[in-house]
Amino acid sequence: MEAQGKHLDLKKLSQAGVVVALGIVFGDLGTSPLYVLKAILKGRSEFNELLIYGSMSCIFWTLTLQTTIKYVLITMRADNKGEGGIYALFALLRKKPTWAAILTMVGASALLADGVITPAITVTSSIEGLQLFNPEIPVIGIVLLIFAVLFFMQQYGTNVVGSSFGPIMVVWFLMLSVLGLNQLVRHPEVLKAINPEYTLLFLTKYPGGFILLGAVFLATTGAEALYSDLGHCGIKNIRVSWIFVKTSLLLNYFGQCAWLIMNGEPGTEINPFYAIMPEWFLIVGIFIATAAAIIASQALITGSYTLISEAISLNFWPKVKILNPTFLKGQVYVPYVNWFLWIACSFVVIFFRESANMEAAYGLSITLTMIMTTLLLTYYFYQKGVSFRLILLLITVFLSIEMSFLIANLHKFNNGGWFTLLLAALFFIIMYGWYFGRKLKNKYVTFSKLDSYIEMFRDLIKDKSVPVTATNLVYIIKANKPDQVESKVLYSIFRKLPKRAKTYWFLHVDITDDPDTFEYKVTHIIPEVLVRIDFYLGFKVEPKTNLYFREVLEDLTKSGEIKLESGYETIRKRSLPADFKFILIDRVMLQDYKLSNLENITLFLHRISRLICISDVKALQLDSTNTIEEKVPITIVQHDFERINRLKTAD
Repeated sequence: MEAQGKHLDLKKLSQAGVVVALGIVFGDLGTSPLYVLKAILKGRSEFNELLIYGSMSCIFWTLTLQTTIKYVLITMRADNKGEGGIYALFALLRKKPTWAAILTMVGASALLADGVITPAITVTSSIEGLQLFNPEIPVIGIVLLIFAVLFFMQQYGTNVVGSSFGPIMVVWFLMLSVLGLNQLVRHPEVLKAINPEYTLLFLTKYPGGFILLGAVFLATTGAEALYSDLGHCGIKNIRVSWIFVKTSLLLNYFGQCAWLIMNGEPGTEINPFYAIMPEWFLIVGIFIATAAAIIASQALITGSYTLISEAISLNFWPKVKILNPTFLKGQVYVPYVNWFLWIACSFVVIFFRESANMEAAYGLSITLTMIMTTLLLTYYFYQKGVSFRLILLLITVFLSIEMSFLIANLHKFNNGGWFTLLLAALFFIIMYGWYFGRKLKNKYVTFSKLDSYIEMFRDLIKDKSVPVTATNLVYIIKANKPDQVESKVLYSIFRKLPKRAKTYWFLHVDITDDPDTFEYKVTHIIPEVLVRIDFYLGFKVEPKTNLYFREVLEDLTKSGEIKLESGYETIRKRSLPADFKFILIDRVMLQDYKLSNLENITLFLHRISRLICISDVKALQLDSTNTIEEKVPITIVQHDFERINRLKTAD
């Protein structure tokens, strides 16, 4: 409870909350000075005023329009009980059409792909600074070693080292400010780049200026994290800390540009981030940059865990093993995701070898996330009844900006952008197959009224010709109405193999739009014979159904609503605990039915997505030795079905 209290306090505006926000939220965005201007200058034959002032103007207005106005001031208003991110935004929609689900999948897939490239480019960029001392430094080996330690430590949680993230990032941003200011005072004329006229001149007059927007975009790639991490730090802490972060970033960018105007040599491959450091400070600066890069990587890794856990709760992702390595609320560890990210990040480093090559792969996928967020946000505001003129202004301004970035980033496709799009496509296929495959199977779910079976339940528990399956039989059901149940459950109890018990339990889990809902309701359909329990869990709450069921049984026993006595006389005589058996039912689509091509493709993708899915036994943390897994057929009524004809036998 103490840890939980600390978590809640971080959402309130406080000095501690602001410092924590610096460590959690701004890692990706805050480390962008390591590579943004380096990417802009890559391959340039000359450094003229239009290039430097124009690109700086683009950076300034990108951070202002895209990060400050869109995310900090507008998007974070669309919070779901304090939670943010693209899944929280989808959960906020009152109506959830198919196209909205697809937009959510595209955005989340691109965000997961970004979680692979970000650690690689940030850590590699920081370690490459060591080559200023010794060009033979094995950068790739050092980065791979850092990744091995970083991903190995994830299983133990990050609450111990995580407490130092905020203070380290404070040092990082102060370093950015001082280094930038040191150059800015020597050439303050660079502040003229604030004038948006330089942006227009850069895009229209400088050769290839529009294409360079793909490199400029790297300055705002971490903006989506501000919204995704809303639930960890709270809107007030993020907004206040952003003032400090943006000031530090701009001072450093302006300082790098001032240095380039004064010292840049045409045709040289330089990284102005390290160039503005005094030689005596270089080793310290590299050390701090490496620490900041590792923190940024940690934030993306943790964010990927949270994204997958939310996707599972909203049925966008197959069930995988989720652990809670610490007592901190909301901190999860997903082994499958962790080891995949380790392999993928290591592959990126080995394949691209230099951060300059990774820059070409970076940014393309996250542009898609931002576009999807804009479209979903527009639809959300439309449902909320916001003025149509404001909605039109919102979608026109930000879609224009983001589509420009997308077009510019598409030029990166052949140079590495294909990699993140390939990753995003892989994640999308898994989400699409799982989400729409389940919807297709649920399309053929039939429900039965329990009123018609009340007497059958009463007769069955007294029918001694039917062997006792267990004292308590527990079914996990999907029916939302308390007077209904899926026909497959009744098929299992009465038809497949009659199952006699003393008490039948129907457990229904309702994942609510409120992220932290944690309640249950009991309905005694037939007192002491048929009991339904509805669990109402927020999409951020881990669905430990077996644990919650035991707690409910304790409550019902204390209140005298039930008596947990064994149905076996010998066991009951010795006051031993009553036995429980869980029944899990999987519906199988038979080959007898004709489906459309799209339905067949969807089911094929669903089967692929199930390859990474753990069983319901593991997902619900049930005792596998005490659980029966059954398969029942999906019944589809097809009116054009042609019956086989019987031949008459000869007399």
